[in-house]
Amino acid sequence: MEFPNNFGKFLEELRGKMSLRKAADKSGLSHAYIRDLELGRNRATNDVIRPSPDTLRKLSQAYLYPYKDMLMRAGYLEEEHQQPLSMKDQLANIWYVEFGVKHIRYYSPEQIAEEIVESLVEFTDLLEIMQDNDYLKLDTHLFVNMNKIKKYAPAEGKLYFDAAGEGPYVTIAALPQKKYHQLIISYVARNTGQQPDIEQGTSTLPLNPKFFS
Repeated sequence: MEFPNNFGKFLEELRGKMSLRKAADKSGLSHAYIRDLELGRNRATNDVIRPSPDTLRKLSQAYLYPYKDMLMRAGYLEEEHQQPLSMKDQLANIWYVEFGVKHIRYYSPEQIAEEIVESLVEFTDLLEIMQDNDYLKLDTHLFVNMNKIKKYAPAEGKLYFDAAGEGPYVTIAALPQKKYHQLIISYVARNTGQQPDIEQGTSTLPLNPKFFS
């Protein structure tokens, strides 16, 4: 079996901002081995390195990425031939969206996908759909699905997509954090079924403001 040439790069993108040591702790693999997998070679021998299905299972659990999809990306399974949903149709399940100069990158538990924006109308339409799905602009190019935030660390400016605060996260810029602090607390409380932290205060803001106004 032959692994895709870009599989190592895919693993690196999947790890995202998580440190190698954190990925090692979550997967049970060594941080050096994880880096070798991302580079596609054993740095000590320069031999091509190919992860086993068991290794991919550990990585899929650490990165919250579906194991079956991981096997497909690695070439162990053939991709199912079906018409994929557009990213606009999947916005409710996406964690956050990053806007580049000519592209939009979508991050979710299942994948990291990228699309090219071809017109201003298309861009504006996407923003409206994102607003309807409770996306909040937290930085110049960063829009976060607030329905997916499970933990808020104000001191660090971090928003986590898991309640334990051990998985992927995004960092909020200082000004948006000050503006939306109470609103974020309200979303976290609603998403986790808990009461807002009384030390941080209770929000009186509605949960679907005009974020893009």
